[in-house]
Amino acid sequence: MNTIHPGRRLRDAMTRGVVHAPGAFNALVARAVREAGFEAVYVSGGATANVAGFPDIGLLTMTEVCRTIREIADASGLPVIADADTGYGEVEACARTIVAYERAGAAALHVEDQIFPKRCGHLDGKDLIPCADMEAKVRTMAASRLSKEFVIIARTDARHVTGFEDAVKRANAYRASGADAIFPEGLQSEQEFADFAKACPGPLLANMTEFGKTPDITVQRFEELGYRIVIHPLTMMRVAMGSVARGLAQLRTDGSARELLGSMQTRKELYALMGYEPGREWRFPRG
Repeated sequence: MNTIHPGRRLRDAMTRGVVHAPGAFNALVARAVREAGFEAVYVSGGATANVAGFPDIGLLTMTEVCRTIREIADASGLPVIADADTGYGEVEACARTIVAYERAGAAALHVEDQIFPKRCGHLDGKDLIPCADMEAKVRTMAASRLSKEFVIIARTDARHVTGFEDAVKRANAYRASGADAIFPEGLQSEQEFADFAKACPGPLLANMTEFGKTPDITVQRFEELGYRIVIHPLTMMRVAMGSVARGLAQLRTDGSARELLGSMQTRKELYALMGYEPGREWRFPRG
């Protein structure tokens, strides 16, 4: 069993190079992330809500999200970076959130400066809380975490609300308030990412989501631009659901799964991923 704090493992990985963290929407996907060789995994608030049947507008409770974090941390053994939306309330709620996330096994969380109910970061029509209120949330989280190894990431959505310069101003204020890293949401070009990195020195997270405001940029290019963490929050869910929709259509048409067999994960492959061999005792994964 790995006894090193997951936040320490994430920090160490960041010193070695860019940390690429694909999103996992359940424990089985998290195991696949580990088997693919990634050093960290991401828990998206949007994906967690979507698989529960809800849009990404902050409808899930902290307890529901913590269950997903715990399952993914246990199954993967990887440092988990988890979305905490707006912190589930004001500063008092933020104090509880960081403790709950850390106890659930997360290595890091990010909290954003939107007004509740929040919106997906790549949609228009967002509103922001005052900068001072977000600074208070960050300070409270920094003071409330159980271990200083836990990584606090402050996200700003200001780019498409009050502009690039305000996003930089807010980010620097959040870093000064105790954030270990900054997540600038919705930047629109490589040049904006480069300019932001110069104007806000220190660890940065880049969100590479599909169908949003950010063009497709490789992890390697983000590293060159000065970013230490890159998340692909919804990629695997979108791939999976695209395959589910096409598979259901073919099953409905054919009345058989025969033509789908070639695209399926086999029983043998599934068992291998879970570390399960029929006839032998299965042991709980310990990272």
